[in-house]
Amino acid sequence: MQLAAQGLLQPLRRRPHRADLVATVERMRLLQIDTIHVVARSPSLVLYSRLGAYPMPWLDEALAQGRLAECWAHEACFVGAADIGRHHGWRAQRADHWAHRHAVRMHREQREGMDALLAGIRRTGPARAADFARDGHGEATAKPGWWAWKPEKRWLEAWFALGELMVARRENFQRVYDLSERVLAALDPPFDPAAATVSAAALRCGFILDSVRALGVTPAAWIADYFRLKPRVGDDELAPLLASGELLAVAVQGWSSPAYVHRDHAALLEQARRGRLRATHTTLLSPFDPLVWDRARLQAMFDFEYTLECYTPAPKRRYGYFVLPILHRGRLVGRLDAKAHRGEGVFEVKSLWLEPGVQVGPVLLDALALTLADVARWHGTPQLRFGFIRPASLRKALRTAVAVACG
Repeated sequence: MQLAAQGLLQPLRRRPHRADLVATVERMRLLQIDTIHVVARSPSLVLYSRLGAYPMPWLDEALAQGRLAECWAHEACFVGAADIGRHHGWRAQRADHWAHRHAVRMHREQREGMDALLAGIRRTGPARAADFARDGHGEATAKPGWWAWKPEKRWLEAWFALGELMVARRENFQRVYDLSERVLAALDPPFDPAAATVSAAALRCGFILDSVRALGVTPAAWIADYFRLKPRVGDDELAPLLASGELLAVAVQGWSSPAYVHRDHAALLEQARRGRLRATHTTLLSPFDPLVWDRARLQAMFDFEYTLECYTPAPKRRYGYFVLPILHRGRLVGRLDAKAHRGEGVFEVKSLWLEPGVQVGPVLLDALALTLADVARWHGTPQLRFGFIRPASLRKALRTAVAVACG
């Protein structure tokens, strides 16, 4: 049910359309943004996992056309234009969010510069951080995050966190900021101001329902993380939603707590009860995929222990810099560390590890080969280069299968 709710149960059986991209974001409720691009950047990879080899520019186009918007949600995320009103209202009430706290403190300490920057954008139009000359400020510290950026970059991010600026579009993945009122006016569908003015309790209730819908089936303990809600969600808080019929309660074998299903998934629940949900999809997942980002949920659902090691010193890494979980027919069967050498047209499989107990049969081998060949072509790096593979017996068979898949 979780795979079905996330669009990962079965592959798309046709070529993707532009509308599928927005529909996929709306289905997940949000798409987390990250800048690492040793392979495709995370938002593009999350979409690829569900849509297959779609044209990467479609994401930037959807943002520029106002069909998606950027906001703080789980982290910095893309959301559907129809949802931005609630996020905008929620942000105004989220004084506990670290980005909001940083922004408030920065404005208190650097009000003159921040106010001048905002006035400039109001007067002359959208701006990027790259539009401001680097003057040496903010370079003395090695701390990560906003405080190591030049002042204008920090100020743009602070106004974004405070809701005064939004992202109008991206150019080479760089944010182009404009006044929120101008970005909101260009959304498709149009922005509904009423959605941003409901009570904090109603906004929270909406995010709880969205989380349960996106998760397919979940105990209360996993709900808060999806939108980083505080305080955590408990069974008592969900009782009114059960009484109203907006949520359904189910018992899951092996779970000590009740599980919840959104009423929109009632038919899906019935299919699951009858054993009629069949996982057939094989793909690679981003470390920031909604299926993966809650590591406790990931281990409980898939018995898959996972750590993103790009922040770990190289000698201490176990699997690699930017390791992608491998989803195969409803199981996480392994992990892949890869790098796309775009200038050379080479997709390097630096290491590939199958999980203990995973048997290499023809179905897995062919599916893995087709997936690697497809993701390499999608990157514009059709030549595959293999490094470390475990089990070792997989190496030769995989190379042969990939050669066949590549034609």
